[in-house]
Amino acid sequence: MAVTTSAPGFTCQISQTPTDFPHFWEHTVGSGHAPLALRADWQQQLRRAHDELGFRYVRFHGILSDEMGTLICQDNELLYSFFNTDQVIDFLLSIGMRPLIELSFMPETLASGHTTVFAYRANVTPPTDYALWSTLVGKLVSHWVARYGVDEVRSWLFEVWNEPNLTAFWTGGQDGYFTLYRETVTAIKNVDDALQVGGPATADNAWVPEFLAYCRSKALPVDFVSTHHYPTDAFGTPGSDTITQLEHAPRHDMRNEVRTVRHEAGTLPLYYTEWNISSNSRDPMHDGSFAAAFATRIVMEARGLVQGYSWWAFSDIFAENYFPSVPFHGGFGLLNLHGIAKPSYRAFQLLHQSGTELLEIVGEHETASAWVTRTGKVLKMLMTNVAMPRHDIQPQLVQLQLTDAPVPHSAWIERIDDDHVNPRALWEIMGEPSSLSAAQMEQLHAASALRQEPQAWTHEDNAIVLAVVLPRQSVACVTIVLP
Repeated sequence: MAVTTSAPGFTCQISQTPTDFPHFWEHTVGSGHAPLALRADWQQQLRRAHDELGFRYVRFHGILSDEMGTLICQDNELLYSFFNTDQVIDFLLSIGMRPLIELSFMPETLASGHTTVFAYRANVTPPTDYALWSTLVGKLVSHWVARYGVDEVRSWLFEVWNEPNLTAFWTGGQDGYFTLYRETVTAIKNVDDALQVGGPATADNAWVPEFLAYCRSKALPVDFVSTHHYPTDAFGTPGSDTITQLEHAPRHDMRNEVRTVRHEAGTLPLYYTEWNISSNSRDPMHDGSFAAAFATRIVMEARGLVQGYSWWAFSDIFAENYFPSVPFHGGFGLLNLHGIAKPSYRAFQLLHQSGTELLEIVGEHETASAWVTRTGKVLKMLMTNVAMPRHDIQPQLVQLQLTDAPVPHSAWIERIDDDHVNPRALWEIMGEPSSLSAAQMEQLHAASALRQEPQAWTHEDNAIVLAVVLPRQSVACVTIVLP
């Protein structure tokens, strides 16, 4: 591997006063649609993601859809059934997680049309009668308050609908969504005024100023702002492939979009309830090291701007188009169907293990980035070397200097790149089997593991000096334990 000779350098004074570094990306993680949450394998994978990555809330589509049986009509009688929703929430609470409730989609018996989305045919039309919608919401939320207690439900977030600015998800337009929000927030606040409700849950950062202006004009409460974005949202020509879309996406576009929406949201909490490296649910890059490196950089660039930043999604147990069977098919998940950790999963594991204090670092490079966090005597130096597809990127020899530092007690490095945490490559060597034997799964789990390797260092003039080679599209984390 040829390494560039112009080594980027980064310097960090570890005696400086740090800033708090809350793990905002751990607030919520996404899933597919609600019926999946009744599966044993889904539950097993979510428990693992909570335990190993620190996720606290989960968000999914379709809690009101007919598959959940929340509201159906039988012999001209409306029947409310909250058993399935309770099974999901009971499980979440049992593992120390909570729901971020996306109130969607429209029960067929209330729907004004038959337009649907996804293989599970989620109805995306407005209700024929908003009063009946309000009754449904009020009954469901009242039931949860009675079952789980008002203090518990006050800790949940209620998000009204999903991406209503896209006709694929909502046929009622902006005015219709605003009416839906008005009726929904009123129904929820009638149960308890301290329950948290927000929106507009839009794609591509849309409608935030208009939504907040509408709520002000109608004196409607808004407890938080939510929206979504992907780096492929607005780049490339219509119909272009994911690589072309990413090729044309500016390097810091995601950060700049968050800054804009942060300003639009004012003092309200801001939650991005969906994001990923692309919006393509069959993108091979989701299974490789580019996803790990790009996601790490996006997370670190969003610090201080959001209260939650929800990766879509934690698992390839996902059925928007069809339920897959191929072990590595480019799904959104951090874990594949068999629970094999992808590089992106390990990136979130390194992020989870990062410190709770952030130290300022001096240095800049076109593709290489570095951050230093601390918890007590443990320093974590997180590094990426990443560029958009079809942009020039070379392996980089990164030099780090930690000043005002004693001689370290120990140091090690963990890596994510083509040669580390790359189970898909092993699967390809296996011949890309569509189903896996127990032995193959064991080998793939081993190939997905992070490995701690010794990290060399020198100590000169009261400074720890490190040199780390970062391959293309890679993540590395150096841990230093001080005496």
